[in-house]
Amino acid sequence: MRVEVNGEAREIADGTTITGLLASLGLAERPVAVERNAAIVPRAQHAQTALHDGDKLELVQFVGGG
Repeated sequence: MRVEVNGEAREIADGTTITGLLASLGLAERPVAVERNAAIVPRAQHAQTALHDGDKLELVQFVGGG
């Protein structure tokens, strides 16, 4: 199925969760805010939230600095 991540189309397997997507992108261990179809998905729900064909996701990584 096809989803859009930060404006870029990606093919992912049926049944992929947000956690699975983040792992495939190398972001599993990083603090990432996820917006799915204009709604924030709490981190506690990433593992249970299955993605669907046509979903639009925005991923925001937090970067420390000083």
